[in-house]
Amino acid sequence: MNFTDLWALAWRGLTRRPVRTLLTTLGITVAVASMVVFLSLGEGIRKVFSEQLGNIGPDIQVSLTGLTQGMSLHPNVPQSLVTDLQNLGPEYDIKAVTPVVMAVRGGMDPRQSAIFYGLPPSPGITAVFPSAELGSGRNLTPADTQAGVAVIGAKAAENMHLHLGSQLRLNRRDSVKVVGILKPSSGLVDTMMFVPLSVLQKSEGAQGRLSLIAVKLGDAAQAKPVATKISEKLNVEAQTQADILSFMEQTMRISDAVRFGISLIALIVGGLAVANTVMMGVFERTREFGTLRAMGARPGFVRALVLTESLLLALVGGIGGVLLGLLGIWGVNAYTQQLADINAAALTPRLTLLALGISLLLGLLSGLLPARNASRLPITEALGRV
Repeated sequence: MNFTDLWALAWRGLTRRPVRTLLTTLGITVAVASMVVFLSLGEGIRKVFSEQLGNIGPDIQVSLTGLTQGMSLHPNVPQSLVTDLQNLGPEYDIKAVTPVVMAVRGGMDPRQSAIFYGLPPSPGITAVFPSAELGSGRNLTPADTQAGVAVIGAKAAENMHLHLGSQLRLNRRDSVKVVGILKPSSGLVDTMMFVPLSVLQKSEGAQGRLSLIAVKLGDAAQAKPVATKISEKLNVEAQTQADILSFMEQTMRISDAVRFGISLIALIVGGLAVANTVMMGVFERTREFGTLRAMGARPGFVRALVLTESLLLALVGGIGGVLLGLLGIWGVNAYTQQLADINAAALTPRLTLLALGISLLLGLLSGLLPARNASRLPITEALGRV
């Protein structure tokens, strides 16, 4: 009997109990789909950062703690460090030094959350986000140093129902007036809000302190050696875009491990369902296996038949899980597109292969014990089983 006949015989064995087979397959499908959706979040965020970081970050980012506190840094950098960096300009080919204060406003509704950037009105937003373009209203000007004004991203304006002239609250005491809205850029800048540096420092109680300092070099290719020299000379953390990407990759790997661990619980339950289905099939078809042995089938054939049934169940469930996961990814991206104009989830080839590989491994492990039991049944006992 060839390989095709073996798979056909395995399929016939599974379809004898279609409801039980269907329910088992659905269990694997849901388990694999949950893993696909969870892990696709990491793949999507990696893609977003790798595509957009070159357009949203400085050549070097200087802070006291680096990225150990995450992407939003607490204002703990003395503003006097700006002068120190400017003094190093001629030696390290530094073209611009931009002080930055960051603040995050969270809420129960993600659409009402905001990321505030405090920047000097001149050179303004483009000093840190060179791709940002004004859509309506006006940009920050040198006259706005102490003014309560803001320029906001297009998606932030849409989510929070803001328009030119709207009042935007920084906290319970302070608010600013929206004087400009950026053009939609399908990126992270769309969700940010920009106010004069001193205004955000005052609202945060961080006068004289910064979250980070953005450094622009004459030659971006020298970012790594210059960052190393700045770190040694000023005893600070100076990180390049490559360092930020590396940090994000490490963070996403940890996050992937956590999400995979959560998915593993569902996968184990699915594997037990496969083992139960195959074991019941072996019990119900004991006489059939005995007849096959009496006709000359070797124990290895019976073992291969049971394993094939287990693998077939897992394969169908794995394919269904990838398709259901793709539907889930579409739903996630529909939400994040509305929220931040980005695709936060992505089904990559390596994720597809991982899902199918784990599904088949699950089927193989679940079928080992039933296959072993089926192949070891004595012929006389199997034929005598009612």
